[in-house]
Amino acid sequence: MSLAIILSMFVFSLSMSISPGPVNITILSMGLNRGFIQTLPFVSGATIGFVLLLICIGFGFSKVINFYPIIFKLLSFLGSAFIIYIGYKILSSKAEIEINHNSTAPNFIDGFLLQWSNPKAWIACASGIALFSKPDTTTPLIVFICIYFLVCYLSLALWGLLGEKLSVILKNHKRILLFNRLMGFSLVFISIYMIFSVLTAK
Repeated sequence: MSLAIILSMFVFSLSMSISPGPVNITILSMGLNRGFIQTLPFVSGATIGFVLLLICIGFGFSKVINFYPIIFKLLSFLGSAFIIYIGYKILSSKAEIEINHNSTAPNFIDGFLLQWSNPKAWIACASGIALFSKPDTTTPLIVFICIYFLVCYLSLALWGLLGEKLSVILKNHKRILLFNRLMGFSLVFISIYMIFSVLTAK
């Protein structure tokens, strides 16, 4: 396997993991409200959830999705509902001036389920597999999965660290409350957009 292919895998993984989405927005809000350390269980769940999804799709589940497209639509609706739930949790969270390390935060299971219920995660997995897998050997796919695991975890953790740094800037109660509202409504908007995309897809 050439260095160019490995670099391509890295760039693909980074662009998919670091770009804003439901998981990233949730982690950013958690970092601001509860501190970087409390984002790590959610980050771990989201990373492991995505990698397991990547493994399942890479080793055959994509054939089931292609044969029964209704499954993907059902997952899209369920995923959108779960994202709205996460958005509501952020919307209803209190604006703490001090970082509250003891408050209830989305956990490992929430992170895991959010990836499996996120249609964008399925699309990212399918796209990566189409680019980097070969029918005659599983080596490229295994290398891709390993690279994605590392890049995904570090990228998501970076969003949590960014959120904690923002807490220094947004010390005002009203600013933090506004930030929570913005992040919560962003998740709701994303979920509505995904439902609309599924309904209008040919």
